[in-house]
Amino acid sequence: MPPPIPDRRLEPDAGLKPTLEDIRQAAQRIAGQVEATPFLHSRTLSQIVQADVWLKFENLQFTSSFKERGALNRLSKLTAAERARGVIAVSAGNHAQGVAFHAQRMGIPTVIVMPRFSPSVKVERTRGFGAEVILDGETFDEARKKALELARSRGLTMVHPYDDMDVIAGQGTVGLEMLTARPDLQCLCVAVGGGGLISGVAIAARALQPDIEIVGVQTDRFPAMYAGFKGVTMPCASATLAEGIAVESPGTITSAVVRRLVNDVVLVGEGDIEHAIVLLLEIEKTLVEGAGAASLAALIRHSERFRGRRVGLILSGGNIEPLVLADILERGMVRAGRLARIRVTIRDVPGELARAAAIVGQAGANIDEVAHQRAFTTLPAMNAQLEMQLQTRGPEHIEQVLQALRAAGLPADLYAG
Repeated sequence: MPPPIPDRRLEPDAGLKPTLEDIRQAAQRIAGQVEATPFLHSRTLSQIVQADVWLKFENLQFTSSFKERGALNRLSKLTAAERARGVIAVSAGNHAQGVAFHAQRMGIPTVIVMPRFSPSVKVERTRGFGAEVILDGETFDEARKKALELARSRGLTMVHPYDDMDVIAGQGTVGLEMLTARPDLQCLCVAVGGGGLISGVAIAARALQPDIEIVGVQTDRFPAMYAGFKGVTMPCASATLAEGIAVESPGTITSAVVRRLVNDVVLVGEGDIEHAIVLLLEIEKTLVEGAGAASLAALIRHSERFRGRRVGLILSGGNIEPLVLADILERGMVRAGRLARIRVTIRDVPGELARAAAIVGQAGANIDEVAHQRAFTTLPAMNAQLEMQLQTRGPEHIEQVLQALRAAGLPADLYAG
């Protein structure tokens, strides 16, 4: 059973900033300059997690992320002098692109500091928007220190990725659109890094639907907001597939909003995120990055707490390295039993390899790779071991292939090493 939901109603005099009115003004300010992205029901995902699942496709923004909203709202409020001097931002990629794209449109000089591990697809797209990109630091927090130094030395205005009232108000327009389209939502599940998105969404959602449950999601490799929310100490790792939410130090403003308005924060693992990316690609035909898949990963991993409820998910970004995606898809095929590696023992005589391959083919599997090993085995002399990588239809089909080989006198098993 899910934990009891604490009272998180937003009283009119709660004193939280930004307010719903700030978010509504931000929506007017950015209207026509960012996409009012689709918010659609997923019948298949609803069946899988046994909840009523609605998806907000923020990966369909021009820069493939919700970050455009907050960046544009902040840039739109700069003074003429601030615009002339220029701006600086620190980001693992999505905020960088949002700032660079809209600053280029507005004629504002831009410097972006990104961690050295940032995906090259995000780095190159940011440069493509005319920004000066500086790669510095192994983590977001190390890059932030460099950005603060440059802001002081060059007189640039910092456009913070999350701990800024105008940025938070811009991100809150996502929640405004979701609750306007579906005022009967019972729960929102939102990925959390520094906390800008969940803060803005929570303020809008609480004001429009006081009883709604708001659940934040972090990767267990970067659980800073989770640890603060739970009052525990947890270390951060060096890297995660969800680099968009790999933040070691959440914002001061955002942490206060999360403590006040968010019901719970949960953790997901790297495998959960991989699985969610594959599901969204296969079922919804939409590409998301690790952080963008975190909310669906939470529904899968913590399905009991969402079961039977109408849940809104934000697919927050779609910028993922092609090679990383290829690796995730291949690993997903292994988990689904559609890609398997088997070991087959054969006599080391002419024709035996061909016989084994023919049996596999007759069983309906396709051989991707085959390795023939004589020396590095514990088998007796005059025997050899084959390692075959197969394309199959699933776990039952793998077992059928193994049974066919065994019936022909060829010992075979699934290779897990």
